[in-house]
Amino acid sequence: MNDTSIRYDTAALTRFAAQLLQHAGLAEAMAHTVADTLVQGDLLGHDTHGLALLAGYVKELEAGRMTRDGAPVVVSDRPAAVLWDGQRLPGPWLVHQGLDLLVPRARELGTASLVIRRSHHIACLAVYLLRALEEDMLLVLACSDPNAASVAPFGGTQAVFTPNPLALGFPLSEGGVMVDISASITTNGMSNRKHKAGELFDEEWLIDAQGRPSRDPAVLFAQPPGTLLPVGGLSHGHKGYGLALLVEALTAGLAGHGRADAREGWGATVHLTLHDLQALGGKAEFLRQMDHLAMQCRGNAPIDAARPVRVPGERGLQRRAEQLDQGVRLHPSIAPSLEDAGQRYGLKLADALR
Repeated sequence: MNDTSIRYDTAALTRFAAQLLQHAGLAEAMAHTVADTLVQGDLLGHDTHGLALLAGYVKELEAGRMTRDGAPVVVSDRPAAVLWDGQRLPGPWLVHQGLDLLVPRARELGTASLVIRRSHHIACLAVYLLRALEEDMLLVLACSDPNAASVAPFGGTQAVFTPNPLALGFPLSEGGVMVDISASITTNGMSNRKHKAGELFDEEWLIDAQGRPSRDPAVLFAQPPGTLLPVGGLSHGHKGYGLALLVEALTAGLAGHGRADAREGWGATVHLTLHDLQALGGKAEFLRQMDHLAMQCRGNAPIDAARPVRVPGERGLQRRAEQLDQGVRLHPSIAPSLEDAGQRYGLKLADALR
């Protein structure tokens, strides 16, 4: 999380982002959904996957690599299992449309799944978990990008996977759990940020092309390039390797579209499954079990008394509430990119200052 003292008004920041996307050609309704999703990422503290992505999205629209309007193509539709071709439409809009489709089906059937192939990038996965908390659902969300590779399989030196994020969200009686992790130790977004700033990681989270461990994200940009390490690193990376394969099976495998196909550019293949808490054991029993676990976790004796145990997503929800009240802080690297993009269309980020 950044430490800048500058704060922006949430609504004004969302409006700036939506106007910028519309000037770049995106349909109005889609622009508002994408803008809100990006700002929500920053509200939760995921500042490599919030407005840090906006300038890149604008460039994709300007170059015609992100579809500006239209609808996904329904490839297959069974009551509890749907496959869309996303037509390279903006990922945040597709995911929210997908959740709108799945919620009533999960209410009726107990569970429902959607896989989307040929989506554009979907931004911060944690944002969509808010829907699970609001709807009393359990959401499993996974994403891969078959058009890129930066993570080697365990024991290898050549990239096969993207970080392959996997997310899980469900409500508790108070608050909720929001797990947003990846099969790699770190992400491309964080690696790019540190590389541009000339910074090193605190630990050896990468390897160079010869398999030597490194803290320097520059190895990703060398020729031949290095790779990110899977979760578990050099000693236990088989765990992250397994997670990466799980995500690939849920996305590319079930979509019938992935790394075996021609690359199209920055994008995503997405898996969403919603479970209604009233199905199976019922909402009351679900909450009884998960509240108990959350209590055991929060009450656990911490290694460091200054850092008590939290459940995943707890700090993000606290940060979101605080920033909605007091204004959004942006990482220092974000504002310059937004100002540059806005200047081309006569938009001023300063107008969003709180």
